[in-house]
Amino acid sequence: MKLALYLPNFRDKVTVKELEDLTSLAEELDFDSVWTLDRIVVPEASDRQELQYSFGMIDGFPKALPVSSHGEWYQGWPLIPWLAAKTTKLRIGMSITDTPYRAPAVLAAEIATVDHLSNGRVNVGLGSGWMPEEFAAASASHIYPKRHKHVRETIEIMQGIWTNDLFEYHGEFADFDRCGFGAKPVQKPHPPIFFSGLKDPKRSASRIAKYGLSGWIGIQDSPEELQQWRGAIRRELEELGSAGSFDDLEISSMIWFVITDAETDQTDAGKGSNLLAGTAGQITDILKRYNEAGLTMPMLWPPFADVPVSKTLDDLKRLKEEIMPKVDAM
Repeated sequence: MKLALYLPNFRDKVTVKELEDLTSLAEELDFDSVWTLDRIVVPEASDRQELQYSFGMIDGFPKALPVSSHGEWYQGWPLIPWLAAKTTKLRIGMSITDTPYRAPAVLAAEIATVDHLSNGRVNVGLGSGWMPEEFAAASASHIYPKRHKHVRETIEIMQGIWTNDLFEYHGEFADFDRCGFGAKPVQKPHPPIFFSGLKDPKRSASRIAKYGLSGWIGIQDSPEELQQWRGAIRRELEELGSAGSFDDLEISSMIWFVITDAETDQTDAGKGSNLLAGTAGQITDILKRYNEAGLTMPMLWPPFADVPVSKTLDDLKRLKEEIMPKVDAM
């Protein structure tokens, strides 16, 4: 099982030094990767719990974000080249890039450049976004009803630009004649693409088979949910004649992580469950269950509040030195 760190760049207050310390430790502990979070805005309506939809469109969550509109968070994408310069081994990515906020061809060309800056360590996480208020702030309200199609076109444009000397595309969201876009990525045929937000096995399997995607990123998924999803998508890929592609698929999930002194309530509360929030013993047990369920890379997500970075640094060390040896020995 690989370990990934989800940097807390989205918080009411976080410093560059704290993000640097977390990244440095993740590299020292031989984590696989470090990821940033994509958040363009926090609407003032969120402070009043008056968003149009609940957080992440997740059942049971409030119509609010966990960070204030007055918060001092950092945008996720500008951190990527900075992380490339600060590290030598860690893979780097943003989980996930909401494609409707970016011009697909520009994003593809910029990622190719960052792949060179990192010497071939970029992961590409893509998704459609969910918050209408954020689409408005990004001047992308017109895309909202067709945001899933925008993701598909973005994947096609990225792969086309990354694998052709000259490339043209004629779609709904991008329409351009043959152009060169500069340097091709270091990684061949291109950086690995992770997708998110697709729990429909048929649609997920179709996208994996069609585009040769490398991984899936969920959020707060229980071992039981992951096992059910893996079984369903494997069956769909078998029907498409692409079962082999499933064996190499990275299965990840963004999961809130903190080691507590006292045991936490592990009662199933949907996406709000304490999954990797508990004592060292509780976390060891559930990581073993995740391993059996096929989770290949937990994305450790420090809580939004009430847990200082100094505590997370200690927790990451304990996880690597005390907990993972027991999980790996199963």
